[in-house]
Amino acid sequence: MLPRLGAADEHQEIREAVRSLCRAFPDEYFRQIDEQRAYPQAFVDALMAGGWLSAMIPEEYGGTGLGLTAASVIMEEINRSGANSAAVHGQMYNMGTLLRNGSRAQKERYLPEIAAGRLRIQSMAVTEPTSGTDTTQIRTSAVKKDGRYVVNGQKVWTSRVRHSDLMVLLARTTPLRELARKSDGMSVFIVDLRQAVGKGLSVRPIANMVNHETNELFFDNLEIPQENLIGEEGKGFRYLLDGLNAERTLIAAECIGDGYWFIERARRYASERIVFDRPIGQNQGVQFPIAEAYIELEAANLMRFQACALFDAEQPCGAQANMAKYLAAKASWEAANVCLQTHGGFGFATEYDIERKFRETRLYQVAPISTNLIFSYVAEHLLGLPRSF
Repeated sequence: MLPRLGAADEHQEIREAVRSLCRAFPDEYFRQIDEQRAYPQAFVDALMAGGWLSAMIPEEYGGTGLGLTAASVIMEEINRSGANSAAVHGQMYNMGTLLRNGSRAQKERYLPEIAAGRLRIQSMAVTEPTSGTDTTQIRTSAVKKDGRYVVNGQKVWTSRVRHSDLMVLLARTTPLRELARKSDGMSVFIVDLRQAVGKGLSVRPIANMVNHETNELFFDNLEIPQENLIGEEGKGFRYLLDGLNAERTLIAAECIGDGYWFIERARRYASERIVFDRPIGQNQGVQFPIAEAYIELEAANLMRFQACALFDAEQPCGAQANMAKYLAAKASWEAANVCLQTHGGFGFATEYDIERKFRETRLYQVAPISTNLIFSYVAEHLLGLPRSF
């Protein structure tokens, strides 16, 4: 096991418990899931039964109330074990919008059921085919009519819909042309997928490079009860940021877990693989890239915990969440390349699981926010440079 730098880890009990659970699902399990393009239902059920996916739900609603820091440790350890948190992380970060902005009635209705594992809130529908990361340009509309909202439009890259009961939806309640600020006029809703699919909502799966269940959604006069509106109408974009900051920070933690997995595999192989009568790890050309990847991963880890601390203190953390996601995604991708290179041809063999994890961690250079968008955020909001778009 790689050394953990700095002060004693206050989350060691959580780490050991999650590792113990994950040991029941070895590499072979996830390798088979990946080959079948299946969903790791048994693994998800075990996490839910253990209460690990309710870490951000307050105790008064049946959760453990541990906050984003502890949630990020859980996600890190899942990925560090060789698993892929993408199957479950929506259950964590979708909490942000509901917890921070939902009404008391909404929290009492949904949170105890979610905490008990009887209700899944795995999906968030934001991105659209024509708008991409320019969220202000979404066209999906929600028109208020007779105590309900009627939704029409289209979403894309909406993940885990087929393994979720509830979905967070962002839609326009006021046309863009009627607004002075393009970030206004959007609202957030809770959609009960059990009632919506086939009754105004159609789901079309998107095949992709990773075993990641994601979909295109089509809304055709889908009716949503008025009480499913989160917060005030027209302020959904601001509410959504709570969920997005949590998402980016949790993704950073997952990338850190991936990075440690890659570095540990590379370190172990470099120590054991004998070529020219010596371990290949004795060669500086092999050991230096592994050391560099480890250094960058440790640095990213610090930013992850800073973002978590600010979020848990209910302080602004957009800059830290974005930078943590960038640094961790970059570090995990570099660690993945080092690990693959260290293993040589064996790294491409599925039995080593490197190619699977290689594909999985590559996603985070693009999603949930691309590297270039993070650069734009930092340039504008931290460096005071003119807005580029």
